[in-house]
Amino acid sequence: MASTVISLASATPSASLSVQETLKGKTRLGSGSVSTLFNKEKGNPSIKKKSFGRISMTVAVNVSRFEGITMAPPDPILGVSEAFRADIDVKKLNLGVGAYRTEELQPYVLDVVKKAENLMLERGENKEYLPIEGLAAFNKVTAELLFGADNPVIEQQRVATVQGLSGTGSLRLAAALIERYFPGAQVLISSPTWGNHKNIFNDARVPWSEYRYYDPKTVGLDFEGMISDIKAAPEGSFVLLHGCAHNPTGIDPTPEQWEKIADVIQEKNHIPFFDVAYQGFASGSLDADASSVRLFAARGMELLVAQSYSKNLGLYAERIGAINVVCSSADAAARVKSQLKRIARPMYSNPPVHGARIVANVVGDPALFNEWKAEMEMMAGRIKNVRQKLFDSLSAKDKSGKDWSFILKQIGMFSFTGLNKAQSDNMTNKWHVYMTKDGRISLAGLSLAKCEYLADAIIDSYHNVN
Repeated sequence: MASTVISLASATPSASLSVQETLKGKTRLGSGSVSTLFNKEKGNPSIKKKSFGRISMTVAVNVSRFEGITMAPPDPILGVSEAFRADIDVKKLNLGVGAYRTEELQPYVLDVVKKAENLMLERGENKEYLPIEGLAAFNKVTAELLFGADNPVIEQQRVATVQGLSGTGSLRLAAALIERYFPGAQVLISSPTWGNHKNIFNDARVPWSEYRYYDPKTVGLDFEGMISDIKAAPEGSFVLLHGCAHNPTGIDPTPEQWEKIADVIQEKNHIPFFDVAYQGFASGSLDADASSVRLFAARGMELLVAQSYSKNLGLYAERIGAINVVCSSADAAARVKSQLKRIARPMYSNPPVHGARIVANVVGDPALFNEWKAEMEMMAGRIKNVRQKLFDSLSAKDKSGKDWSFILKQIGMFSFTGLNKAQSDNMTNKWHVYMTKDGRISLAGLSLAKCEYLADAIIDSYHNVN
């Protein structure tokens, strides 16, 4: 609490009063207010006199040492949900954050997750600290899920796997490893990309540049631009690739294009760095969604892969993921793992256990694993149905002849609508549809019943807002 000094001069000649005391809370004198002046230099208070008729007051208040810290802007993705919650319109739709919803637009906890948690209760497992690298059973099944249990990189122990704080924390660990052991190396990031990628590398002090990815003319992949930019990058750069269901566009390379991308990365001696946030959740197949990563590993390339279980197991709040580094030898993998642990120790010491045990139980048990695959197919199928219904609604309602087929060509929980910022603002201000300003919508937050309403909003915004 600030220290306040007050002096008063008597209003009558026959009496005088001087008061000096430390007050708590707000200072009031009748209906008058106290004016203060802050001297920010060195955090020292300054004093200003204020007169109220024949009464004068002197007030001194300590200035906060944090006075120079400005208010941060709202997060471009999570801030969408904050604005959505403040909206009282019954028609509102939250298509900003990528979190799965039921047809009733309610959060969904997978049945297989509930079963795994019941197993944990039955076993009476404790809450002791995990090792720095995380739960061993989790790390084992996670690497096998990504690469395949019979993959040579697993059999030869060439993968350094460390449990991280979901995909974001795993990316951050990798960024710190790059900054420490590859000084000056840059990371190539797709344009556009997930909104937090640049923040992660900025905070890790890792330089980055962009490679072309999205072609607004076709609302598709600018493959030639992508290849050209990867070729032009300094040799030995890290190339950040979305393993499947590219965020925000939903546009993925074809298998033939992935082969060409691998060719160029090998030619330039670059290091591929995959972000895999939707394995099994994009197509409904765990193997199909990991095919791009396995292609690069099969070529004998060293690579990094950040994983997340937020989407495919619905473990958003558990913050469960991993960073995997494929090395040329088991010895190199052991050394890399030791340094990842060294980075993690002062950052957060060790990861949480609850989500790790859920994953280990589900992926490690054949019966639960099959149940999980069925639930993933159900979730992926619902999103595919919504995608189809949105396309049908747009095609039926829009009489301009515009081709909306790009929506069907995209994959995963997101659709890149092609709307610009002004059009996206119209979606929110007029139609109460909340989305990111780059035109991305999360189909996971859409129901079949709301597709026609969303189509009306998109058509209006596209044709009537410049």
